[in-house]
Amino acid sequence: MKPPFKLRSFQTNIVFAFALVILMTILIMGVTSYYVSRESVQSNTQTYTTELVKQVNKNIRSYINGMMYMSDLAAGNRTIQEYFSATSFKSLEEEKKLKESIVDFLGSMLVSRTDIASVNIFATSGGRFVTGRAELERNPYIDIEEMSWYKDALAAHGENVISSSHVQPIFKGSYPWVVSLSRELIGRDGRSLGVFLVDLNFSVMNDILKDIKLGKRGYLFIVDQNGKLVYHPQQQLIYSKLKTEMIDRVLVTQSGTFTSDEGKDSRMYTVEDAGFGWRIVGVSYVNELAANQNNLRLSFIFLGLVCIVIAILISFYLSQRVSRPIRQLESHMKEVERGNFDLHVPVPKTIEIGRLARAFNIMVGRIKELMNQTISDQEQKRKSELSALQAQINPHFLYNTLDSIIWMAESNRSQEVILMTSALAKLFRASIGKGEELVPIRNEIEHITNYLKIQKMRYSNKLDYRIDIDGSIEHILTIKVILQPIVENAIYHGIKKKRGAGSVVVKSQMTDTDILLIVEDNGCGMDEETVRTLLLPIAKRPEGRGVGVRNVHERLQLYFGPQYGLSYASSPGEGTTATIRFPKKTAVPPVGE
Repeated sequence: MKPPFKLRSFQTNIVFAFALVILMTILIMGVTSYYVSRESVQSNTQTYTTELVKQVNKNIRSYINGMMYMSDLAAGNRTIQEYFSATSFKSLEEEKKLKESIVDFLGSMLVSRTDIASVNIFATSGGRFVTGRAELERNPYIDIEEMSWYKDALAAHGENVISSSHVQPIFKGSYPWVVSLSRELIGRDGRSLGVFLVDLNFSVMNDILKDIKLGKRGYLFIVDQNGKLVYHPQQQLIYSKLKTEMIDRVLVTQSGTFTSDEGKDSRMYTVEDAGFGWRIVGVSYVNELAANQNNLRLSFIFLGLVCIVIAILISFYLSQRVSRPIRQLESHMKEVERGNFDLHVPVPKTIEIGRLARAFNIMVGRIKELMNQTISDQEQKRKSELSALQAQINPHFLYNTLDSIIWMAESNRSQEVILMTSALAKLFRASIGKGEELVPIRNEIEHITNYLKIQKMRYSNKLDYRIDIDGSIEHILTIKVILQPIVENAIYHGIKKKRGAGSVVVKSQMTDTDILLIVEDNGCGMDEETVRTLLLPIAKRPEGRGVGVRNVHERLQLYFGPQYGLSYASSPGEGTTATIRFPKKTAVPPVGE
């Protein structure tokens, strides 16, 4: 018999767990949120927005009705009828008296309404003009008959005409932003007398609407019957075409609601007809229209908690089966991170994890082999490079020393030849040693002392030297033959070319972590370019300078690290200072212990 079905596959466990959790969560949350949100958004919010738009409409109508009342008063005023219907007057005094009476009448309208910018009457013939603000002077550059509000009033034949917001330029030096009500005044004989004009300060409209918000981003705007904006909180964006409104649909909607199809930025337009050619429009964003937010929030929280609990219970059960072998593998991987390669991961029964564990065991074994091979190869490489570098230094030094012995032998200075040969023997005994890579600093001191003795015999009056090494560092270990090439370079390329006697000083310094051996000479020095290239791996240098010191620099860095090695400071005619830096952590017991 086949064993019953078991979730042995890692992929099957993951797919089954996530599919079950996601499906249940989406199903419960999606269906519930759809019904709750749809009803809440479409009913409560729509009602709220509609009532708010109606209230704004009432406020605006109260201002417009006040302006219409003014026009009714002006249309029925006997003095206005008499003044603008007269073809001539008995006297100038009579004309002046009638005009002053009209000015007082219009002025009283201004006093009663602080939101009114101006009240005026323009005769359709004869050029007569009366304003309630006597301090204003008519702009001679403006043709009244070409103004849109004037034309619209004549076309309406006695009906009130409300304009959209605009700049009113009819007076000199005054350009207020207004909404205009204009009306043709008709005499008792049916003849057109003139046009009555009332300008309402647009700031009043702005004050009514600017603080009205529908949600976080919703707003109100007003358009006239021609589709021109009377008010919009983002009017500049509309004019610059950075924002658009569905004006065409607004114009064909008397009163009602429609929604734009813009995905997550869909807007619900609530339109209210003001009754005088304007439409007041409330714009709300659908994703902010949850009127019953508390109930909706509680529903989401409750259902979300239920789904989370169910998801946790199912996921916990399945994840235990999935994650246990993974955690075991993870713990073994951390051991490998710490450098422990002597381990073997148990192979679990889960198919994919079992394959991964076997691959991991093979990988760890291979890494261990490669690391051991790399360590062995690097050790052999380092020894080979050290041997090659020392092989370059020794013949170079031997050549120069034998040259000195030959020179003294030719001069019949046998005693000095003996002394120099003895010093040379000690020198090579110290440099060759027993094949060890590191030697105490005292060996280097002995080595350079014998070398300087030899050179002092060669350049008796030309060379002087001084060795000032702190005795407390003589037991510190360093690599062999590091001072001789530096001193040799100072003598041959510094002091030898200097006029008069020269000197070489070998001294030491110590920091918390490092040892510094310093070689100073008062020779001819080097220019900045020579110092810069002295330690670079360049095949040819002027006069062969730098071959030995370059080898010392490479050996120090190869053994101790790139932060150690040689550094030079020099100026032409002022001598040269060479500094050898290496760590002081490696040491042998001092002599006598």
